[in-house]
Amino acid sequence: MRLAIRPQHVHTISGNSCCPQAARGSLQGQYRPGGVAVAQHKEPRPTSKDIALLAQVSQATVSRALRDSPLVNPETRARVKAIAEQLHYRADRRAAGLRTRRSHTLALLIFEETSDDAPINPFFLSLLGHITRAASRRGLDLLVSFQQLSDDWHTDYELSNRADGLILLGYGDYLTSAPRLQRLADSGAHFVIWGPIVTGMTGKYVCSDNRAGAEQAVRHLLSLGRRRIAYVGSASGQWPEFQLRHAGYVQALRDAGLVPDPALLVEAQSSEAAGRAAGIALLDSGAAFDAVFAASDRIAIGIIGALRERGLGVPQDVAVVGFDDIGSAAHFNPPLTTVQQDTQRAGEMLVENLLRLIAGETPESALIEPRLVVRASCGGRHAAR
Repeated sequence: MRLAIRPQHVHTISGNSCCPQAARGSLQGQYRPGGVAVAQHKEPRPTSKDIALLAQVSQATVSRALRDSPLVNPETRARVKAIAEQLHYRADRRAAGLRTRRSHTLALLIFEETSDDAPINPFFLSLLGHITRAASRRGLDLLVSFQQLSDDWHTDYELSNRADGLILLGYGDYLTSAPRLQRLADSGAHFVIWGPIVTGMTGKYVCSDNRAGAEQAVRHLLSLGRRRIAYVGSASGQWPEFQLRHAGYVQALRDAGLVPDPALLVEAQSSEAAGRAAGIALLDSGAAFDAVFAASDRIAIGIIGALRERGLGVPQDVAVVGFDDIGSAAHFNPPLTTVQQDTQRAGEMLVENLLRLIAGETPESALIEPRLVVRASCGGRHAAR
């Protein structure tokens, strides 16, 4: 199996960009009597690359525009078509036919709103590994592309010329991406999403049951006698996974006859730095708490660091539970109690459902049941091995 990893797409222009005809011009040697080779200029047929140079777009965008793809905005389509007409461009139908054949390649788009030098979310790496293995077992290649949800990724569909379908992976706001997902669907693209099932959203989803996982975590803390349990993560629709985890936290408290305290809700994105900052803010607020349910392991690890800085023990003073079960969770000090997402099953289901879509079937979106893994950070007994 071949795994190709590419960075976020960047358009590049090479050659003589101000005069594509000059860049395309060639000298073709012809033999004349007397053994003299005379250079004769031959003007080749215009290509999609020439149009791309003049229109300052990618060749993939040229191809989509000439096919009236809804992924290209009307202004760009009109500009591309006008340049094609000026150059008397005619598409190579044989090459177009080759492009429509199955590539036996899937594309994985990973979305993270982070800087280029930031480490990749280890949960995504775990899921990437299982997606790669699932594709390999089926004789498929995997093309990986790192994107940001804030980018115009839905029009960067150059991958479609090399992949039979897309897997979209990443925490983030798919709600504001709804129009992009709809345009992707309207184009006939095959894609599945790792993320929460949201009513009215386009696409097929595979996801852990975030709400049920959070309820397990908070019920366990309650069973250990903890009553002032803080939630650190997000409760807004911009982070649907975290919103569902917060909903599970609230439900578990209410089932126990407790009223959630707004003072124990601290917003944080999924990083250790954000977790540490949230932990410090919670401590500085003066609100009393004896446990923390963090929306991700990375947040939980950051919180434990903040607690230690203030001289508090985990779990003696504050019990901490995370979510994801990243690789370092079991080896952290103390080992982190967490809600484990079944990344192996997730990888299998994402690949299988995408292949079913490509084959013309209609798979159902699916929830995967998570599992609470009890370790030392919550003060409870260790999980059976």
